[in-house]
Amino acid sequence: MRADVVQLALMAGGLTYLWRYLPLRISLGDMPQDGILSRFLAATGPAAIATLFVAEMLPLLHGTQAAQGREGVGVLAVILAFAWRKSVVFATLAGACACGVAAALGLS
Repeated sequence: MRADVVQLALMAGGLTYLWRYLPLRISLGDMPQDGILSRFLAATGPAAIATLFVAEMLPLLHGTQAAQGREGVGVLAVILAFAWRKSVVFATLAGACACGVAAALGLS
């Protein structure tokens, strides 16, 4: 394996670890609510969700119609379930179930 690939993997892994570990060790209770760090940390959750959604959906634009139909049913189920219950967990499970049912029924 090339050394630059190993170096890049170690750097990415280390930074990911620090990104997850440091907020647990920093006392965020003393932070001002209107401060720039507070606003930054509040925006990272929605930004991460949007990034994962786009990364998941972009390959489907070039996929088969069956895959696009199943994913469309799943996304619609997520939106409707969240609007109904205002629960991220319920919406995620509803979307996964809807996508699985659509695949089992052969929806295209």
